[in-house]
Amino acid sequence: MKIYGNKPPDGQDINRSTQKVSQTAAQNKIAKSKTTKSADKVEISGQGKKVAELMSAAEQLPAMREEKINMIKEALKSGNYQIDPSKIAQKLLEEL
Repeated sequence: MKIYGNKPPDGQDINRSTQKVSQTAAQNKIAKSKTTKSADKVEISGQGKKVAELMSAAEQLPAMREEKINMIKEALKSGNYQIDPSKIAQKLLEEL
């Protein structure tokens, strides 16, 4: 709105400014309604699906091999468990 000294504002100036505000509000409302109507969509790639399948299969496996653990425990108790330091060293080097 323009101010011209002490003269009161013209009615047309006020009407124009309110029309602009109304138009802007209407445009904002239309823009919001367009954005709210669109639905979110997620599409998982083939690789992502494969990873999910593998993760599911891994979760179903036992955390430890119970049979082997029990076998080693029994061998330790009876004194029959033989430790080969060279095999341990070789496996450690392979991991590096």
